[in-house]
Amino acid sequence: MESFLEKFFPGLLKGTAHASKDVYCIYNSQALTAFTSSLYAFGMVGTLVASRVTRRTGRQAVMLIGGSMFLVGALVNAAAVNIAMLIIGRMLLGLGLGFSGQATPVYLAEMSPPRWRGGFISGFPLFISVGYLIANLINYGTSRIPVWGWRLSLGLAAFPAAVMVAGAAFIPDTPSSLVLRGKHDLARAALQRVRGKGVDVDAEFNDILAAVEHDRRNDEGAFRRILRREYRPYLVMAIAFPVFLNLTGVAVTAFFSPILFRTVGFESDAALMGAVILGLMNIFGIVGSGFAMDRYGRRLLFMIGGALMFTCQVAMASIVGSQLGHGSKMAKGYAVTVLVMTCAFSASFSWSWGALYWAIPGEIYPVEVRSAGQGVAVALNLGLNFVQAQCFLAMLCCFKYGTFLFYASWLVVMTAFAVAFVPETKGVPLESMGHVFARHWYWGRFVKDHKFGDVST
Repeated sequence: MESFLEKFFPGLLKGTAHASKDVYCIYNSQALTAFTSSLYAFGMVGTLVASRVTRRTGRQAVMLIGGSMFLVGALVNAAAVNIAMLIIGRMLLGLGLGFSGQATPVYLAEMSPPRWRGGFISGFPLFISVGYLIANLINYGTSRIPVWGWRLSLGLAAFPAAVMVAGAAFIPDTPSSLVLRGKHDLARAALQRVRGKGVDVDAEFNDILAAVEHDRRNDEGAFRRILRREYRPYLVMAIAFPVFLNLTGVAVTAFFSPILFRTVGFESDAALMGAVILGLMNIFGIVGSGFAMDRYGRRLLFMIGGALMFTCQVAMASIVGSQLGHGSKMAKGYAVTVLVMTCAFSASFSWSWGALYWAIPGEIYPVEVRSAGQGVAVALNLGLNFVQAQCFLAMLCCFKYGTFLFYASWLVVMTAFAVAFVPETKGVPLESMGHVFARHWYWGRFVKDHKFGDVST
């Protein structure tokens, strides 16, 4: 928004007026990226803290804390009078994001029926995409309000935060979390409540008790425990998923899409509308994934999404490289083609890594390392978001269209990893997930299958 740039980044706004400047480098501002990336840095801190807090207070309490911090951060941003106040607000937003991002996918995984767990967990990235779309619609509308439109845009983030706080106050904690804290009666009541009256929950509740008892027999800090050999597959997944998620390039495409579209030739309003269209494609991809992952499995989604994202990145590199050059703006027809390719990439990402990043890490961890595994994955993701947000505009300025080829090359690597090393978890109960890893061609050498007597080599 020009009113936002005029108040906080006037030098950057003046720089966009110089047509002779390299269009790849117009928005290369460390102050601007610090505004964006400060959220991720504190999100990483919030996630690591939440991973320890959640075992003592439960998933519900962590979501309440996260929503409250996000609410305060939104109000601080709306009242900002200088860059320092903006960044403080973003820090609070980051802490709220870290707390809620750590607890919510685990909550969904622990509460959902095994048969439809993928669809339940995909609700998390789905509503992130819905929020992203609504935020871009708000930006598109408030950009027409002179002087204070940006305050309304940032302040309206308080509304979903308030909904989250109010909603979290009326839901039960998960049975696994309650059993971990010795509240067996409340745990059984919570399980009966979500499965429905008259449903026999004895077998499922006994599985939860057995998993928690195994945790207590190995009474050791979750973060220290996940470093042990028998938990090696889970540690690898906790690291590999956020690393590969960021190397798809989608985070920077999503958060800098208005800048990207302005770079290739759209005006301000058209760039914001392009970001709105991108948000719609995200939603379509995640909805499709939610229906497909519990019917056709996770691995097929990885393969289809990886192939489509690679094609889109190479196509964008070819178009941008041949048409944008080093100082001129792109013709409208080619700019529209870039928008179409970006939308196809966004839908392909949402279909695959966008939904599965939350579904698979949320469901594979044993209860004794679940908080640590999810904490490592979310914290690392936010930390890498911070690095990319700080570096992307400089990277675009330096590599130019080669930026797309950089991400395309990594898509080949991550798709091969998913096919070879990520076990199929469709329809597998959380308490039986260890058996899947014990029977995997590679991970079986690390994981023992206690139930069937398999011993790791």
